[in-house]
Amino acid sequence: MQHRNVAEVMTRSVVTARPASTYKEIAQLLRDNDITAVPVVDDNGHPLGVVSEADLLRKAASLPDPEGRPSRLMLAPSDLTRAEAESAEAMMTSPAVTARPTWNIVETARTMARSGVKRLPVIDEAGRIIGIVSRCDLLRPFLRRDEAIEEVIRGDVLDRTIGLAPESVEAAVRDGVVTLTGQVPERADIPVIERLCRCVDGVVAVHQRLDYAYDNMGLDVEPPRGERVPGPARGDAVT
Repeated sequence: MQHRNVAEVMTRSVVTARPASTYKEIAQLLRDNDITAVPVVDDNGHPLGVVSEADLLRKAASLPDPEGRPSRLMLAPSDLTRAEAESAEAMMTSPAVTARPTWNIVETARTMARSGVKRLPVIDEAGRIIGIVSRCDLLRPFLRRDEAIEEVIRGDVLDRTIGLAPESVEAAVRDGVVTLTGQVPERADIPVIERLCRCVDGVVAVHQRLDYAYDNMGLDVEPPRGERVPGPARGDAVT
């Protein structure tokens, strides 16, 4: 199955700042380009860090209250130093957490969540910035049409990957939610089908009401459903 990667959803035209960029220059970049953060790059285009609105607001929060009211905000020493900074190099969050263009959506989302960031500069093999991917970009696959999702599940998952007969399992998709009904040959097929369906781009959830002909997931091998386990014949001793 084909899955979207970072190269397909990232923004290729990247607004960047330099280490010597001033506070006001960065604020101007954010406003003029309607963005909330900007990567800071060196002379060779390697990302050094990121300056976000939060970094800029740190300075505003550290200023004295115009009416002389005491501040309840207590900044850590490192944050206070960055609040007093005048250049991107001193304000930025570094090192920059980056992504590769070949990463899939899941890997990228996990990196964002783990690092607590909203966007990732995308770098090439030489470490140069070639794009930027945001949380909003990662949501694009979920805009995929239900008909397209259903086509992938029927063709790639059920037919070519699992090898089921077309009439054995029905897949219906509504608002990205997949519902599977029908019968599969073995019970162990069900979790595999569920996992593969969840991996399809655009799938929000998978619900299944699948029956099976043979239960091969227990410790004891059971016969196919509908077949009676033969008991001892009359007159035979039961031990």
